[in-house]
Amino acid sequence: MRQKARNIVSERRFVIVFQLGVLVFILAGLFSALFIGPKHTATVNDATNTEKKVPAASVSKEIPIKISAVEVRAKSAYVYDVKAKRMLYAKNETEALPLASITKLMTALLAHELVSEDTNATVSARAIQQEGSSGLLPGENLSINELNKLALVSSSNDAAYALAASVGELLGDNDPAGQFVQGMNLKAEDLKLDSLSFKNTTGLDLSTSEAGAVGSAKDISLLMEYILINYPEILEPTRKSAARVYNSNGDYHDMENTNEIIYAIPNLLGSKTGYTDLAGGNLTIAFDAGLDRPIVVTVLGSTRDERFSDVLRLVTAVKENITDI
Repeated sequence: MRQKARNIVSERRFVIVFQLGVLVFILAGLFSALFIGPKHTATVNDATNTEKKVPAASVSKEIPIKISAVEVRAKSAYVYDVKAKRMLYAKNETEALPLASITKLMTALLAHELVSEDTNATVSARAIQQEGSSGLLPGENLSINELNKLALVSSSNDAAYALAASVGELLGDNDPAGQFVQGMNLKAEDLKLDSLSFKNTTGLDLSTSEAGAVGSAKDISLLMEYILINYPEILEPTRKSAARVYNSNGDYHDMENTNEIIYAIPNLLGSKTGYTDLAGGNLTIAFDAGLDRPIVVTVLGSTRDERFSDVLRLVTAVKENITDI
């Protein structure tokens, strides 16, 4: 089965390169390194995973009247019914906007797919120089799994950069972080999430006028769906208010969840926040509306505080009208 997974990943990457004419020489390390340790999802076998990928084009355009009447502060919003494969609410859902730290969903996903979760990564001085601090130290070793938790729960920029640089080094390139970003964009193309474009692994603004990543509320919702179906273990730590991560020496770092409303959302399945000057307030969450009916809610371009009230307003609307939709 592991050999089969290797073959599937290799063939898929070859087709992407052939069709899109990407920089073959630069990305050769990425494709060959996919054999480092393709992963099996904890709950679904490889063959099932390939069947569950749903291109964005398959989403229904029908919007229930009761849900569409909800007003939110966000520039863009999207509510998606995973089981029914249709949207329940949309506001400027295809507009590409700055993603801020929601970018880290793709960072964590790619790292999880490329290398084993117990692979150790070293925190570089360059990682520590990223904006914000989560207490990591230069030279500290943590597993990919622990860095993923730190990046998603506390939105650690140094953890996200350390993930990219460490995986990039395993792929064998002179610009490991840059090659990892290339991989993020390839993954977005592979999933047919055409609005997603990544320039770094953190989502931090590159300047006062250039975002580190952009994408639409619709495509972020579909990315959330892909992770939820194929690798729910990535999102599991984001359901809690706090977490603790350990390094290879047994020392630990405590962190708090940047999502302030995790306990206000019933049956939360996962979430990721984002905020920068260019992006404003962003939030994407997944919750079970009842009887195994996962719903994804994404808002982009709100404010630091109103991103939470926007999401809660949409969650409430879904719950109140769930029998009608």
